[in-house]
Amino acid sequence: MTEFYKAARLEEIKEGELYAVEVDGEPVCLTKVEGQICAFTDNCTHISGPLNEGELEGCTLTCPWHGAQFDVRTGKVLRGPARQDLHTYSIKIEDETIFVGLPEEE
Repeated sequence: MTEFYKAARLEEIKEGELYAVEVDGEPVCLTKVEGQICAFTDNCTHISGPLNEGELEGCTLTCPWHGAQFDVRTGKVLRGPARQDLHTYSIKIEDETIFVGLPEEE
């Protein structure tokens, strides 16, 4: 089961920009790519570099620490040194507010 938490206002997320938020204690990065809001963990899977400080070109995010690249839409690794995909989160938008879905802890 997924629980949704308020993360940001829709107007705060600009096309091609990275926006760091904390959602129920989890570091999450939001962006807009081709009009679509994407949400993913804000820590690189290599050694936890701050992805919100990285560079986004189209849908490709480059980690600022060691250059690992990810597709922000799917979380897939595009270039190492990272080997593990990013965790992506479902989102929903209600009344111009973005909610991020976190899986319930077991």
